[in-house]
Amino acid sequence: MTLTPRLWAPLPDRVDLVLPGDGTRTPMHRQEDGWWVADAALPHGTDYAFSLDGGPARPDPRAAWLPEGVHGPARVFDADRFAWTDGGWSGVDVRGAVTYELHVGTFTPQGTLRSAIERLEHLVQLGVDVVELLPVAAFNGRHGWGYDGVAPYAVHEPYGGPQALQELVDAAHGLGLAVCLDVVHNHLGPSGNYLHELGPYFTDAHHTPWGSAVNLDGPGSEHVRRWICDSVLRWARDFHVDAFRLDAVHELRDDSPRHVLAQLSDEVGELALALGRPIGLVAETDLNDVVSLATTQDGGWGMTAQWADDVHHAVHALVTGERHGYYVDFGTPEVLRKALTRVFVHDGGISTFRGEPWGAPVPDDVDGHGFVVFGANHDQVGNRALGDRPGARLDPGGQAAQAALVLLSPFSPLLFMGEEWGATTPWQFFTDHPEPELAQAVRAGRTREFGGHGWVELYGGPVDVPDPQDPATFEASVLDWSEPAQPGHARLLEWYRVLIALRRAVPDLASGDRHLTALDIHDAPAPTEAPGWQGVLVLHRGDARVVVNLGHSPAAVPVPVAGPVRVVAAWDGGVLHPPAGPDAPVVVDVPARSVVVLA
Repeated sequence: MTLTPRLWAPLPDRVDLVLPGDGTRTPMHRQEDGWWVADAALPHGTDYAFSLDGGPARPDPRAAWLPEGVHGPARVFDADRFAWTDGGWSGVDVRGAVTYELHVGTFTPQGTLRSAIERLEHLVQLGVDVVELLPVAAFNGRHGWGYDGVAPYAVHEPYGGPQALQELVDAAHGLGLAVCLDVVHNHLGPSGNYLHELGPYFTDAHHTPWGSAVNLDGPGSEHVRRWICDSVLRWARDFHVDAFRLDAVHELRDDSPRHVLAQLSDEVGELALALGRPIGLVAETDLNDVVSLATTQDGGWGMTAQWADDVHHAVHALVTGERHGYYVDFGTPEVLRKALTRVFVHDGGISTFRGEPWGAPVPDDVDGHGFVVFGANHDQVGNRALGDRPGARLDPGGQAAQAALVLLSPFSPLLFMGEEWGATTPWQFFTDHPEPELAQAVRAGRTREFGGHGWVELYGGPVDVPDPQDPATFEASVLDWSEPAQPGHARLLEWYRVLIALRRAVPDLASGDRHLTALDIHDAPAPTEAPGWQGVLVLHRGDARVVVNLGHSPAAVPVPVAGPVRVVAAWDGGVLHPPAGPDAPVVVDVPARSVVVLA
């Protein structure tokens, strides 16, 4: 396959095709609607770039391969050259699946897609269904989270480039794992973004935390929308990607009659039919509104699922006792009950942190599997001042309880890499900006960001925020794969395996029916000064029960059940006593800081 270079660039009066290999510049032909096309057929491996009005060479905004980084020329990548072995792959529905979120650069010491392949068997043994990669789109520098990418069609070269992604997807499918890409369409990073030289990719009609918004509803927006939608379709078609986590879609400011996400949903649906396998779209949205899940025929965005931060906040604040920042409205068992049954805690009432009414109720007929929940993720760990994980503050029993509340909830659970064994390595905010001014701005901004929000109180003193540009900050964030074999870590890892297996073995625990979910609350008889709430919770999941003792003393817990049950999992042991009479509950003895699952 060869490439005929094309470029949407309505602003310049002249565009030249630049071939660095022989130094030639060939004028391109202007077509309608600001498109330019070259009289060339470039084979795989050819480097090329575009010059605007005689200026310096710029990379293709649809470049598949940027071997010299985001400022260098593109290289033609023939996706059809790869010999796929996943012909029998039928896909995975992300709803109800267990997703594992990982960052390629810190998942293994090598920090590449190929080295990640070597760890996929670990995920299979854990029981994971979907591997979610944090953004792999090319960004400037070697190390970073990936959310400042500037080339949404290219794979970051230090990760291995585009063929390495094909290899990982093919290997994952061979092991029964689906692959989800985290993609960012709401902004581009500050270095290597040349789109403003080409045309109206951005608009001042809307603004986002990163500045001018991506142009989705102004003049020329049909081409910008096409640029976004085509990138997703290409990942699904040419790289066999199964699902996409769409970053901060509330910042896709679009007042057009048909929201860009609705357009994307319809086009992805057509491709899924053609390919004969599901393609999931999972929205990260801060709106607390199920417009994201409503069908496009009903005026919604047609997403497969959406993240539900409120569930995380409710679990985290209850177990840890943290109430700073956006946790201010969370931390009680009543709030947890609302999150586990109604999803959104802020569903129209006042959000104290935001200082205004927020959200809307989730209709009763919306299945719980439409919401992705977690005890930790890259944001909730990495955006802490020190990048410390829950395990840095929670005892093993607290970690076990948090895992049970998330994995046995009526939602679709997501794990953050290393969580399953209680990784002690932090996951900090790290960057590698070569530009001194940008590097200093990031340092200053990070320090300023953590000047408030209760961090001093949380950490017990002034916070020395790690320098994002210091290589040691990145190195500290790399997972230590010797930990899973150590006794304490191995025990927690086995607990995660057991809980995930129960989701498959017990239909009531696999169900997304929120009508079959309830939460009984038993206050602690004598709370201690230890952080976090210290009572007992009984989570009803159909006829199954998850009994969580967050107290520091053993508890004999009456548990109403409709029929015979047995202990199917226990963190620290547990004794089940039969009911004392026909209408009496069973009683389960639960050790301190422990969990017992009945089914």
